[in-house]
Amino acid sequence: MNPHIKEARLTLALAFPIIIGQVSQMLMGVTDTVMIGRLGTVPLAASAFAGGVFSVFFVIGIGLLLPVAVFASREHGAGDDAAGGVWLKHGVMLSVLASVAGIALMLGLSAGFDRMGQPPEVVAAVEPYYTLIVVSLLPALMFQVFRQFAEALGRPWVPMLIMLAGVALNVVLNWILIYGNLGAPALGLAGAGWATLVSRIAPLVAVVVWVRRDALFQKAWPREWLSGFAAARFREMLRVGVPAAVMLMFEVGAFMTAALMMGWLGAVELAAHQIALSCAAFMFMFPLGLSMAVGMRVGKAVGEGRTEALRSIAFGALVMSCAIMSVSAAGFAAGGTLLARGFVGDPATVELAARLLVVAAIFQLFDGAQVIGSGALRGLTDVRVPAGITFIAYWVLAIPGGYALGLHTSLGAVGIWAGLATGLAIAAVLLALRFLFLTKEKTKFVTY
Repeated sequence: MNPHIKEARLTLALAFPIIIGQVSQMLMGVTDTVMIGRLGTVPLAASAFAGGVFSVFFVIGIGLLLPVAVFASREHGAGDDAAGGVWLKHGVMLSVLASVAGIALMLGLSAGFDRMGQPPEVVAAVEPYYTLIVVSLLPALMFQVFRQFAEALGRPWVPMLIMLAGVALNVVLNWILIYGNLGAPALGLAGAGWATLVSRIAPLVAVVVWVRRDALFQKAWPREWLSGFAAARFREMLRVGVPAAVMLMFEVGAFMTAALMMGWLGAVELAAHQIALSCAAFMFMFPLGLSMAVGMRVGKAVGEGRTEALRSIAFGALVMSCAIMSVSAAGFAAGGTLLARGFVGDPATVELAARLLVVAAIFQLFDGAQVIGSGALRGLTDVRVPAGITFIAYWVLAIPGGYALGLHTSLGAVGIWAGLATGLAIAAVLLALRFLFLTKEKTKFVTY
C-alpha cells in the first residue's frame, strides 16, 4: 500500500472523533450566535465582541497546554504511559495557573471597553455576559488537558461524546435562560452566559470521572496531585507551549483586531463579521482536528523512531484538508446569503455577511493548509520559527493590509477580510516549506 495512503488512513482514524469533538465545541459558539441573533443586532454584536476577547485568552491557554499531547504521545510511543501521566498532572496545574491569570487580565480589560472605539450600545449590552464567559475559562482549559491526554493515548471517542453532550446541554440551557422557557426568567444575553458557564463545567466533571475510572488509564493516573511537581518539566512544557501560544495568539489576535476594526465601521459590520467568522471557524474545525492528530502522530512516530514516516503523515493530512476545505469554499460562495439568513433577519447584516463569506471561500484552502503545517511542526516540537512566521504573516502583512483596504478604501469590511486572507496564504506556504526543510534528512530535525 502507498505509504501516503496508509498514513492518511491512520491519521483519519485518530482525527475523526477529534474533528467531531472540535465541531461540537464550535457548535456551542454557533448555537449561541444563532440564539442570541434572535434578540437583535446589538446583542449579537455584544456577544461577538465579548467572544473575541475571550477567544484570544482561550487560544493562548490551549497553546500553553499543547505540550501535554505532544509529550504524552511520545511517552505512549515509547511504551511508558505512567510517564505520560506525569505530564497530565503538570498540565492540569499549568491550566489552573494560566486560567487564573487569564481571568484576572480579562476582568481588568473590561474597565476600558468604552475606550476601544466600539459602538456605545454594544458596550452597554456586554455585561454580565462577558464576566460569565470569562469565568468559564478555567473549566474550559482544564477539560482540554484531560481531553488531549486521552487522545494522545489513543482514546478520543469518549471526550468526543462528552463534548457533544455539552453542546446539547448548552442549547437546552440557552432555550430556557435566554427566552425564559419552563418558568425561568428571560435573561437575554446574560442567560447565554450562564448556559455557557454550566456547559463547560459539566464536561470537565465528566471527563475527569471517566479518566479516573477507566482501566486503561490506571497506570497513567497520578497518585499525588498536589505534590511531586518538577520545575524542569514546567520549563520543558513552557519551552514548547509559550511559542505555540504566541503563534496561536498572533492568528487569533489578528481576528480579534479585525473585529475591533469592524466595530469602528459600525454594529452591522461587527455583527456580519461574527456571522461569517462563525461559519468559517466551524469549517476550520475539520482541518484543525486533522492537525491535532498529525501533531500526535508525528510525536508518536518520533518516540517510536519512525522518522521515515513523518512526511507521509503530514502529506496525507494536507491532501484531506484541501479536499474538505474545497467543498467548504464552494458552499460559502454559492450559499452565503442562505447561511447568513439562518443567523439574523436584518437585511443589511445578511447582505454584508454573504459578501464576507465569499472572501472566506477564498482563504479556506490556505487556512486548512497552514494549520496542518503548524500541527506537523508542533509534533517535531519546532515552534519558535513557526511563531515568527505567523507574526510576519498576520501582523506585518495581514492586519496593516486589512486596515488600509478596510478603512481607507471603499471595500470596507470586505477589505479587512481580504487582508486576513493574505496572511493565511503566506503562513500556509512558509509553514509547509519549514516542515519540508526539517524533514529533508529523515533522521535530523531541529527541536524547540
